[in-house]
Amino acid sequence: MRENLDQFGLKSIVDNYDLFFIDIWGVVHNGINLHNNSIQVLENLSNLKKEFVLLTNAPRPNSTVINFLKKMGLNNYHENVFTSGEAALKYLIKNLKDQKFFHIGPPRDFDLFKSFEKNKVSNIKNADYLLCSGLFDEYNDDLNYYKSLFLDHVHKKMICTNPDLIVDRGNKREFCAGSVAQVFKEIKGQVIYFGKPYPPVYNLSSDTKNKKVLCIGDNLNTDIKGANIQNYDCLLITGGIHRQEISKYKLSQVVEKYKVNINYFQKDLKW
Repeated sequence: MRENLDQFGLKSIVDNYDLFFIDIWGVVHNGINLHNNSIQVLENLSNLKKEFVLLTNAPRPNSTVINFLKKMGLNNYHENVFTSGEAALKYLIKNLKDQKFFHIGPPRDFDLFKSFEKNKVSNIKNADYLLCSGLFDEYNDDLNYYKSLFLDHVHKKMICTNPDLIVDRGNKREFCAGSVAQVFKEIKGQVIYFGKPYPPVYNLSSDTKNKKVLCIGDNLNTDIKGANIQNYDCLLITGGIHRQEISKYKLSQVVEKYKVNINYFQKDLKW
């Protein structure tokens, strides 16, 4: 049964859970502005001494996302932030620190590999592995370019630091690293993902043992599918990335299309 929380708010179910995984982009902000109602939710969770993690598929270390949130005006809860980039960074330093890599993504993602920048190569032919954090600025809407780029390198594994396929920056929709990784998989390349919906990011960001968990997010492919994989309850924010689909079709049809289950839904996260 899917319960609509638009009328009663998150407060109506908050006592049922010990730990909350809350998506950032699409729930806490839209890429440009903070959602004030969501900030109120964080304040209330904090006042109730509830544990929560601001879990995001951002291909950057925690510190970079925290600085971004500060510029937006979020002055608290920085210690609650955990990114897919941070999870990937831990893996890269432990397992691939001395191997050469070719970076697919914009220059602004430099801080992801700053500590081992010397291993970055400018020619994909010289790389031991591919590190994908997004799309090149000059090819940010041309996925066919990446298919051509990868054709002779499918024997190399790709590390994808953001499994999201798309994101909305305000009213503009953009491709994410997950779309590039999908192109690589389609030509039989191996991809190692870090971030939702893949289990490691949950356990790396918090101690989940013996806790009743609620995942809150707007992305059925990542936030909700990740909750389903982990057997956590979930709350879908319907005013996020899937808002156009949900306005055109019934919610049940959209959920069925993505082969996921939801426990609750709410247009915007509100207390």
